[in-house]
Amino acid sequence: MRYNKIRKMDIANGPGVRVSIFMQGCCFNCKNCFNPETHDFNGGKEFSDETIEHILSISDKEFIKGLSILGGEPMHPKNIDGSGKLAKVFKTRFPEKTVWVWTGFLFDRDLKDKEALKYVDVLVDGQFVEELKNPLLKFRGSSNQRIIDVQKSLAEGKVVVLSDEQV
Repeated sequence: MRYNKIRKMDIANGPGVRVSIFMQGCCFNCKNCFNPETHDFNGGKEFSDETIEHILSISDKEFIKGLSILGGEPMHPKNIDGSGKLAKVFKTRFPEKTVWVWTGFLFDRDLKDKEALKYVDVLVDGQFVEELKNPLLKFRGSSNQRIIDVQKSLAEGKVVVLSDEQV
């Protein structure tokens, strides 16, 4: 598995100041994707235990509110184990901080039974659709994408969508 970049202080991808990692590799290639440099599975840098340790060390500040895992596609079969491991280690170390994940896959169709979701607080699901683009939306690019409370959805057995006011 590979990653493209790490941002030490990101204010665009989730609430508050966050650490963000952009995984490398995506099979969707959405029209006008904001991150096309992350599509090639062979690009970027090797993701390793040292990468995880680096993320933990830069997240160990009170002002960091959480971790955002984006892509590329963090929930692709080539990336989901590494993304899940990172989320698990992060939540174990920082249980009070949130983990947000962006994916083109759908929670209820593709992901609800995946181990990685046990450690994710919020999932923004659905592929970016240029024709549904709306720059006024919070934390997503097109109106088909949902902001999902993962733990509540897993507990209730149905998708629980958060409104812009709730995030």
